[in-house]
Amino acid sequence: MGIRLIKPTSNARRGMSVDDFADITKKSPEKSLTFPLKSQAGRNSQGKITVRHRGGGVKRQYRLIDFKMLGNQTVTIESIEYDPNRSARIALVVKEDGTKAYIVSPIGAKVDAKFSFGTDAEIRPGNRKILKDIPVGTIIHAVELQPNKGAQMARSAGTKAQLMAKEGGMIQVKLPSGEIRIVSEDCSASIGIVSNPEHGNIKIGKAGRVRMMGFRPTVRGKAMNPVDHPHGGGEGGTSIALMGGPKTPWGKPALGKKTRNKKKLSSKYIVKGRKKGRR
Repeated sequence: MGIRLIKPTSNARRGMSVDDFADITKKSPEKSLTFPLKSQAGRNSQGKITVRHRGGGVKRQYRLIDFKMLGNQTVTIESIEYDPNRSARIALVVKEDGTKAYIVSPIGAKVDAKFSFGTDAEIRPGNRKILKDIPVGTIIHAVELQPNKGAQMARSAGTKAQLMAKEGGMIQVKLPSGEIRIVSEDCSASIGIVSNPEHGNIKIGKAGRVRMMGFRPTVRGKAMNPVDHPHGGGEGGTSIALMGGPKTPWGKPALGKKTRNKKKLSSKYIVKGRKKGRR
């Protein structure tokens, strides 16, 4: 698990880096746990574009990840695999009844290693327990927001959360963003840090590689006419600071304005907000 630099054979490849995939033990996925992922190109069920600048890209197969990992059981890692749909590695595990499943792999996972889920699990990386059975200060990942709903927080490469306090049947969890959130003590979490921490150091290097990821080009607002974007027009270009800050194509404030709905029901579970600069 590391970063490999590309030889600068052209200007496009100068400074480019890729994952060396040294920790991958199996190239082809488990067929029974995959299905084709149809490209939506940023459109919803009505065919309207809800996410701009999406389209194309290399075809992918979706891997079915078991985010719940319910029951008292022990699983054995059969392989560590690459998942094109997420930044973290995934582990193919074999359960006690012989069935197979994919889970988000933690740092240090090895083939033939065993992970335990449930009340009898030890406090060591890869094991999964309910939060009330995990000591305060423990580093965790794949944290549930609601009991038995499945992991929703701290699932991407190299991320981790920390169990901060226990009080009145509720647990305070510090998330990677710096936010401290309250969840039920019956929610479960996995011990340790998510795999592939070097993912954030990869330099994409060229535009064609971004297109292969399914992202289409973005035109700057300042390069447009006033009728097309709030930033457009001006003799030789006008500073967007004169309009009080950056705007979206629809004239709404962008870059810095908090977008969270204050009336959202889950707001009462946030003890401390995110770090400055995050939304």
